[in-house]
Amino acid sequence: MKILKIIALLSALLSFSSAHAEEILRMATTTSTENTGLLPVLNAPFAAKNHVRVDVIAVGSGKALKLGENGDVDVLLVHAPKAEEKFVADGFGVDRTAVMYNDFVLVGPKSDPEGIKSTPSAEEALKKISLGKTPFISRGDDSGTHKKELELWGKTSTKPAGNWYISSGQGMSAVLRMADDKLAYTLTDRGTFLAYKDKTQLVILFEGGEGVLNPYHVIAVNPKCHAHVKYGLVKKYIDYVAGTEGQAIIGNFKKDGNVLFHPGLPK
Repeated sequence: MKILKIIALLSALLSFSSAHAEEILRMATTTSTENTGLLPVLNAPFAAKNHVRVDVIAVGSGKALKLGENGDVDVLLVHAPKAEEKFVADGFGVDRTAVMYNDFVLVGPKSDPEGIKSTPSAEEALKKISLGKTPFISRGDDSGTHKKELELWGKTSTKPAGNWYISSGQGMSAVLRMADDKLAYTLTDRGTFLAYKDKTQLVILFEGGEGVLNPYHVIAVNPKCHAHVKYGLVKKYIDYVAGTEGQAIIGNFKKDGNVLFHPGLPK
């Protein structure tokens, strides 16, 4: 009789534990959302309201998309528009939705050895850097920032190569530290730079102009490709980050009074 009671008690405990088990939403995202500190703040209300845990893998956008393609995650939050469009067109993603944006800037030492601050475009700034051969630190990691950098180099008809051009294979925060150490230039999203500006001596030397907007989209991994994807939960997440509550959190997230990301689509 005692054994039966113990078995019944264990069964009840297991049943209770299962009923109250925390569901997990697997997310792959770019390093900038994590480095800035936005993602924990953005995800916390959603996790609490839906009794889930959001497990985040922060990598370059290219690697994040590959994780989605392989079905290793449920949802993506990335900033590589052309690669995102191909990901959806190839059938790996659905419900691609605009979430926020900022822009890319060129940063470097305050002395600005190549005088890029006076250039009319990012492409002209890169040309000056290549001619002067002042060190330039590239992400070199197939991230959204790396893709944008290569796009800008492609418009200069200059192929960056040589000892001055350093392909790091690192995330944005590590690249900013490297650029600071080497008195080098680099391309960064504004949000990560603002979040780390007190940790380096780097300054923004070129900003604005065409082709430097940096939009972020959330994408559900296609459940037709990977049946185990928690599509219903992902839909709730998309509605949340693109809805009133999520957009307000994004717009109010600041560092030293500076807005790191703007909600919605670029104006």
